[in-house]
Amino acid sequence: MIHLTTKYFIWLSILIVLNSCDSFVEVDLPKSQLTNTAVFEDYETANAALVDIYAKIRDRGILTGTNTGISNQLANYTDEITAYGNPSNPSLPFYNNTLLPSTANVSEYWNSTYNQIYAANAIMEGTENSKTLSADNKRQLLGEALFIRALSHFYLVNLFGDIPYIKETDYRKNSVVTRMSIESVYQNIIADLQESALMLPENYSSPERIRPNKYTCRALLARVYLYNKSYAEGANEASAVLNQTDLFSLGNDLDNVFLINSKETVWQLQSAVSGQNAQEGSVFVFTVGPPSLVALNTDLVNSFSSTDLRKANWMKSVTDGTTVWYHSNKYKEQNNTAVSKEYSILFRLAEQYLIRAEARARQGDLIGAKEDLNKIRQRAGLDNTTALTQTEILDAVLQERRWELFTEQGHRFFDLKRFEKLNTVLSLIKTGWNATDSLFPIPQNELSTNPNLRPQNPGY
Repeated sequence: MIHLTTKYFIWLSILIVLNSCDSFVEVDLPKSQLTNTAVFEDYETANAALVDIYAKIRDRGILTGTNTGISNQLANYTDEITAYGNPSNPSLPFYNNTLLPSTANVSEYWNSTYNQIYAANAIMEGTENSKTLSADNKRQLLGEALFIRALSHFYLVNLFGDIPYIKETDYRKNSVVTRMSIESVYQNIIADLQESALMLPENYSSPERIRPNKYTCRALLARVYLYNKSYAEGANEASAVLNQTDLFSLGNDLDNVFLINSKETVWQLQSAVSGQNAQEGSVFVFTVGPPSLVALNTDLVNSFSSTDLRKANWMKSVTDGTTVWYHSNKYKEQNNTAVSKEYSILFRLAEQYLIRAEARARQGDLIGAKEDLNKIRQRAGLDNTTALTQTEILDAVLQERRWELFTEQGHRFFDLKRFEKLNTVLSLIKTGWNATDSLFPIPQNELSTNPNLRPQNPGY
């Protein structure tokens, strides 16, 4: 067992490394303390390194709930959000469709995510080489690190297209990597998730569902298979999650869906301190008009039926006496509370019903697809869908996803791409929208550092 003082200095070294490395090619990574074998002589320090990755996912990069994360920025990029405020609002390049290879937020997505991938790889290497960790501890650490690596590459490939799939911490190799095809990236994601699912336990390690379990992994696999057009596999993985009725269930009260103890939650990110709530609340909620940052797009608000409970529960109006604006009200806590009420939810059960509905429809199982679609509609207080044909049902699924998943992790952007409707929809509302805007630019500093990443994505 490592002495407590030694543990402190090891953990301090880990924090320094994870906070200083912004890109997977910038520093001599193998010399870092994160790869020091002492970190993995004890489960406490190894687990602390893993927990720190979740903190980084929460606070920086693609999945952060702050205004720089994709829940906000991709909502601005599509038809969910309207940007307000002064020219320094970081949402304006997304809202105005003016992304460049030098856009800071785009570079942050790339660098922070590859930093998180590096940390996951370092944990895998250290865990596999450890002579003291128990077999159960190794399985848990490896399973979660594999999940993080797959999740991170999933978002990178959907934002940037062809990307490197990084599996090690050797900076000499990483500094000259080339981009893989989207198909190859998906093969690697699927392989990582299949391996992760074999290692992770079925139960959560705590009631708050802040660490992924086997079904978190399978929920991501369902999404990955759907995006990869492997519809039978996607439906099977979604069913594996939906069949766990002791763990998961759709609640009838929509105001409870985003609370910490919701049984609809598959995975959520714990807040940094007790009493802090999901950062999305402080981004989307405003109490006076005009909005200082963003408000819901009027067309999105008006697309809801007046009887749709999601409009009543997940949207809120604000007026200055003349103009009315709406904000997303899924997360209702704008500030800290005595105890935390809401964590940022990355996977929830409703998406699995919609994944299976789409996968079933694309396979011709129209009855099954409608059953899943109607589960979500009935919970929202709506009648069953009137869609009959495959095309009608798929259109209904796309529309239902817009109503159910707005302002959550960029679903609308990815859905329009997957349905091949991104250009059709956004060219009508975005000035200068081009087909090439379906991908973000590779950050210019990365292309300069590693010419093997070239060429730049088309249109930039």
